[in-house]
Amino acid sequence: MLGLVTGTFIASLGLYLLHSSGTVTGGTAGLSLLLSYAAGAPFGVVFLAVNAPFFVLAAWKKGWNFTLRTITCVAAVSALSSLHPLALGTLHLNPAYGALAGNLLAGLGLLVLFRHQASLGGFGILALLIQDRFGFRAGYTQMVLDVLVVLGSLAVVSWPMVLLSAAGAVILNIVLAFNHRPGRYTGS
Repeated sequence: MLGLVTGTFIASLGLYLLHSSGTVTGGTAGLSLLLSYAAGAPFGVVFLAVNAPFFVLAAWKKGWNFTLRTITCVAAVSALSSLHPLALGTLHLNPAYGALAGNLLAGLGLLVLFRHQASLGGFGILALLIQDRFGFRAGYTQMVLDVLVVLGSLAVVSWPMVLLSAAGAVILNIVLAFNHRPGRYTGS
């Protein structure tokens, strides 16, 4: 339980830094940030809605234990996205700092969650399924999907912010690619 709380807190703080700096990331978190910017909707609501369809995939391929942990983590990140602004106030971050630090924290949070058989839904579930099925590391799969989301952000944010977001997404995925390997924590 402590691992899930730690992972969701770290990841949600990273997402708050991204949101505060007006940058994006990849995955369903990045897609949710884009949609919240475009529609003016709260990030937490959008994040929960974007991830909902992936819960069915998780239950089918990863089982109920993983799915329930993931639903809990997605709901916690959605709730924490409203708590961080209340606790920290409005932040005025340098976009480079927000993009890089936010993605680093989000990547560390995801790493903790993956270690404890959970994710933050969406593309993370898909990346883990591909890793389990084909042995292609989750971080690399996530990076391909993230590139697509970051490129799509050109429709919503300025190109300098897209470049910062892309650099940040690379950092997030390097954290995952270099640190999350099948069997690493099982003593195998």
